[in-house]
Amino acid sequence: ERLAALRIPGFDLQVERVQKNGIGAVHVEVVVDDDAPERHLGDLVAVVERADLPQAIRDKSIAILRRIGEVEARIHAAPDANHVHLHELGGLDTLVDVVGAVSGIDLLAAERVVCSPIPLARGFTRSAHGRIPVPAPATVALLEGAPVTGIDLEGENVTPTGAALLTSLASSFGPIPAMTLRSVGYGAGRKEWAIPNVLRVLLGEAETRDVHLETLSVLETNVDDLNPETYDYVMARLFAAGALDVYLTPVQMKKNRPATLLSVLCRPAAVDALSEILFAETSTLGIRRHDVSRACLPREIRAVDTPYGPIRMKVARWGEREKAAPEYEDCRRAAEAHGAPLREVYLAALAAFQAS
Repeated sequence: ERLAALRIPGFDLQVERVQKNGIGAVHVEVVVDDDAPERHLGDLVAVVERADLPQAIRDKSIAILRRIGEVEARIHAAPDANHVHLHELGGLDTLVDVVGAVSGIDLLAAERVVCSPIPLARGFTRSAHGRIPVPAPATVALLEGAPVTGIDLEGENVTPTGAALLTSLASSFGPIPAMTLRSVGYGAGRKEWAIPNVLRVLLGEAETRDVHLETLSVLETNVDDLNPETYDYVMARLFAAGALDVYLTPVQMKKNRPATLLSVLCRPAAVDALSEILFAETSTLGIRRHDVSRACLPREIRAVDTPYGPIRMKVARWGEREKAAPEYEDCRRAAEAHGAPLREVYLAALAAFQAS
């Protein structure tokens, strides 16, 4: 039903049960009546924009398609991603792959997707540009930042579309997380290899439901020639642009130079904007980036009444217990307004929370 909303003429799915090295799996063949040899990114995006799909599905699908287009534009030195010629990736079956995968995750109600390190085979494959190495250049570019491992296999086992889906839908990469396993599914590829050509999906419930796991990015750079007065302004700009935390660490660099390690914690979507600020506002010539997994407790804001007025409390829940801390800015304003020590306002807020 979701895919029918794309209104692609002559579209069909052929589904059959198959065996791959003795493992039962489902093989789905995407069949479309498509005579166009190539399309532009804008053509594919327009189909999704017109589709009668939930807004979240449209937005996620378009974001994945744009990632593919931007990578292709970079590889072919095209000035505009919207007008880059998508050869193999310009088929309507690519739309079905992307929208189908995004819809599948949504219909499974998967709150979090964890992917194993991605195995990459070797060899060559044919494209509109002739023989190209495996993994294809677009596949490699789309896997930047993801853990990969080579396997002793000839053939293309990860396509550009597959790479875009894995890196866009997965919140983190690594071993199978702790969970109560509810079901498992196998999807079959077309080729026959010495190993089972299947994609396996495990669906389960996290053992610790109170802890939310998410993937964040850390940007860091060593700076040894910046006026210290500048850091306050730089930090303010970084926080305004989406940084979750900014911190400074004294370090010793080459030639015994005392320096500052400037670190920024952010969500992956904010990396580009924050990198621009670091390049513009500091003397750095390079920025390191690595992704980290963060476990955090669910939290909410509650207001309590104190002799100094209402104070907001940040409250986190861990099982049957709660952790609470007064909001600093509220306490500071109340202390200034009443001429009271900040510590007393802080303690009064805690006492009011404990009594509530």
